[in-house]
Amino acid sequence: MGTDLHELLRSLRVWDAEVTTLASFDPATAPATPLDLFTTWFAEAVAAGQTEPHTMSLATADAAGRPDVRTVMLHGADTDGWHFATHADSRKGTHLAARPYAALGFYWPVLGRQVRVRGPVTAAPSEEGQADLHARSTGALAAALTGRQSQVLGSLDELAQVSQAAWETALREPATPVPTWTLYRLRPEEVEFFQGDERRRHVRLVYRRTDEGWGQELLWP
Repeated sequence: MGTDLHELLRSLRVWDAEVTTLASFDPATAPATPLDLFTTWFAEAVAAGQTEPHTMSLATADAAGRPDVRTVMLHGADTDGWHFATHADSRKGTHLAARPYAALGFYWPVLGRQVRVRGPVTAAPSEEGQADLHARSTGALAAALTGRQSQVLGSLDELAQVSQAAWETALREPATPVPTWTLYRLRPEEVEFFQGDERRRHVRLVYRRTDEGWGQELLWP
């Protein structure tokens, strides 16, 4: 007998008040900018032992407006925006070329927290993208050199052969450029911070960019 997915789903409990204690968040203490609060929450997620807190969901849309989402890695966040990278000719890259707007989603269940970021996306200059790539691991460079992201793969043997060659190049020539590798910056127009509550009195604070800076509003959960 196979797994009954619906039964399995019904058996799960999230933030059971009898056994769960989540982090607290008083929006009255929130800093003036979302970047400052994000930095604090990110550091707290790391300190709490959250697995891979730098992973995030990236949502884009193709030229016809059809959405897509995948998990990628945060490469940085500063006053220029939230940074991630991929090949310009990948599915993500072609989506962003057609519709340069995206959304990011972070989820740190150990604290019951989410952060959502939306805004326009621009590509950084090529030299910044290459510097970002070469500051990462040998494996990251090998993966970038393997390329062909989102293209149809003939077989796993083909992948193994190309990947092995890429690893050898990365080890032998660690400064090898990858012309399609692109660093993207999402400049936030809206950033929402969600703090879960065991009794479902979730706290949602949203920052919205204005001509004067950042405004803050609370949202119903």
